[in-house]
Amino acid sequence: MFSRKISLSLLLLFFGTHISLAQSAVKAQTPPATTAKTLCPAQLEASINTVINRPLFSRARWGILVKNLAATQTLYSHDAEKYFTPASNTKLFTTSAALKHLGANFRIRTSVYQDSEGILRVVGRGDPSFKDAQLTALAKQLRQQGLTQVNELIADDSYFQGDVVPSSWQWEDVQADYGAPVNSLILNENAVELTAIPQSVGQPLQLRWDDPTQAYQWRVVNNSVTTEKDEPGAVAVSRDLKGAVLYVQGQLAVNSPPNTTGIAVFDPTQNFLRHLRQSLAIEGITVKQTSIAMGSINAREVAVVESPPLSDLIKETNLNSNNLFAEALLRSLANNQPLAKNQSTIDLGLQVMTDTLTKLGVDSNSYKLVDGSGISRKNLITPAALVQILQAMATAPEANIFRDSLPVAAVSGSLINRFRDTPAAGIVQAKTGTLMGVVTLSGYVNSPQYEPLAFSIMVNQSEQPVTNIRQAIDEVVVLLAQLRRC
Repeated sequence: MFSRKISLSLLLLFFGTHISLAQSAVKAQTPPATTAKTLCPAQLEASINTVINRPLFSRARWGILVKNLAATQTLYSHDAEKYFTPASNTKLFTTSAALKHLGANFRIRTSVYQDSEGILRVVGRGDPSFKDAQLTALAKQLRQQGLTQVNELIADDSYFQGDVVPSSWQWEDVQADYGAPVNSLILNENAVELTAIPQSVGQPLQLRWDDPTQAYQWRVVNNSVTTEKDEPGAVAVSRDLKGAVLYVQGQLAVNSPPNTTGIAVFDPTQNFLRHLRQSLAIEGITVKQTSIAMGSINAREVAVVESPPLSDLIKETNLNSNNLFAEALLRSLANNQPLAKNQSTIDLGLQVMTDTLTKLGVDSNSYKLVDGSGISRKNLITPAALVQILQAMATAPEANIFRDSLPVAAVSGSLINRFRDTPAAGIVQAKTGTLMGVVTLSGYVNSPQYEPLAFSIMVNQSEQPVTNIRQAIDEVVVLLAQLRRC
């Protein structure tokens, strides 16, 4: 967390650098035009080596494996059995295990129970897609049954046991919306948006929440300022280590557009309970008191909302690299299974994942995971493990569902702005991954001129900008897309 006394010049220098990196990361990534329109398999090794052995990448670690799906022939391998930090390529493990273990039609149920004393208990089971519209649906179901008053409204958030944020996640991640806490009662992906709006020159930036109730949940220390027209600007929002305190620093020019920051909610259970009470009030149902408690359910289910099927949930997970969805699915792998003493739901989920993937033929010694999304820097995966998953899922009954969840080059998801106007456009389905110093891409090449391929490309420990690494990775993939039988 940044000190509140940090000088504005240092703040702008630091965040200007990070903002430029973030902006560059979302720009269209098109590899340089390649003169050769076809490539023989015998030429592949030399062509890939030319890319990864450039002086630019002398300090980086590359791990690559390319296999022919039909014959499992290795077309290219470089440190494929060594461990790498995978970033969001981890989601391929989570989604494939969830699809195999839970099934494509699995849905996550959120229930409301009522007892004879007018007590309502809402029980969450970790539906990551649950939003305000689902709260409204629950409230309407209750009103339609004639309910007008609740003596006590209890939020039971105990379905997932253990920390809501993995201990291996870095502080800069858990403050942001992409690192939101994962609990049993999730609402609006446990994230909110704070928008900073320029005012008159010399005035602090106006702060506006997308959820107005958040203004009463945080103490905001606003050290921002509005500057003269066309001056450079940057806004940084950080959180107190222990409490619901936000620090807003930086500046925006008077003619700048608003700046929006996604923030993880501070107390997701209270956030859910507060919104549910509001939804009930809108439907004419008054609540005398609220509480958070766990316990056995000795009441009848009076309202329920189910998530979309797992086939849709994994599509959101992989296509848009949604961390919260991945973490919720990992915990859902422990569905209805008893926890051992001192075991958390995430630990049991990882155990079920390993058991499931082992049955698929994935070597359990080829990866070590601590989360389901890839945010943790402690995850370790070999390119060989990723290719094993891709190969196994390619022949599984769920193959089409799994493939449909992957971004398509130049077409959809996190690959929509990559591979445009290249031979890879439209024929590559792959999962992206990015952390500081880490860029990964693993998936399929479906060339009409060559056999289907499974590949994994992982770059670690690089000081180069993301754009440079990503461009080199894309060049390698374009080479795969140019393969012909010759």
